[in-house]
Amino acid sequence: METHKDVILRSESKLTKKDINKSMWIYYAGAELSNSYERLQSLVFCASMTPILKKLYSTDEELSEALKRHLVFFNTEGIFGSIIQGITIAMEEEKSLGEKIDSNAINGIKTGLMGPIAGMGDSIIWAALMPIIISIFLPFANNGSAIGGIMPLILYPLITILISYFLIHNGYTLGKKSVVTLMRTGSMKQIIFTANVIGLIMMGALSASYISLTTPLKFNFSGGTTIVIQEILDTIAPNLLSLATVFIIYGYIKKRGPQYTKILISIVLVSIITSVLGLF
Repeated sequence: METHKDVILRSESKLTKKDINKSMWIYYAGAELSNSYERLQSLVFCASMTPILKKLYSTDEELSEALKRHLVFFNTEGIFGSIIQGITIAMEEEKSLGEKIDSNAINGIKTGLMGPIAGMGDSIIWAALMPIIISIFLPFANNGSAIGGIMPLILYPLITILISYFLIHNGYTLGKKSVVTLMRTGSMKQIIFTANVIGLIMMGALSASYISLTTPLKFNFSGGTTIVIQEILDTIAPNLLSLATVFIIYGYIKKRGPQYTKILISIVLVSIITSVLGLF
């Protein structure tokens, strides 16, 4: 049965199904292509949000602020990421309608969800769906049938497009209904805090997985005593040098801003110099 709240939400909606579909197509087409080491998928995510934002915000200042909001780092699985896109569209719409939704809330939700959604998407799309489709038609290809090569190229896009369509519209509906409720009950602060914590945990896990720094330094003393610096550091805290590297880079970003090109060049130069000197 349709509630009064549902009628209000639909009557205040600035967006149509066509608008959401257009956003989905842009993200679907470029999610796995428009990547950079600086921001990964934020460029295509911002591009997919641009038609939505232009319709929601009437002033240049509001539009500029919204575009900058979606140029921050973002990375998730391209198909399942559509649900984040749908929720984000709903939050932007509610913000444009006057709900007190802070920019940090929108980015906090995106950051908190992108890790878990990426895990689900990678497991279902790349580790299950793709191998299943290929395994079904591989015998046809082995027998020289063109079906073995053509059908995966047809089925995979068709299935993933349907999944993206389902997820973005359900994400939009979920966001549309829940954001207003959360704002009225005062639960949004807890949601933002939880999303930020999840995001920090995810970034910490990525840092621990991808950054590895050790030192080969050791000192030999008379009497056969050898002091290995890395062993001493490990007794203080495992991966201490890796942690220090993360905080040094973080401190630079906080002080000078996200100058990623300079950071990458500096890392390469420091790595070369310290490697030649035998320090790291």
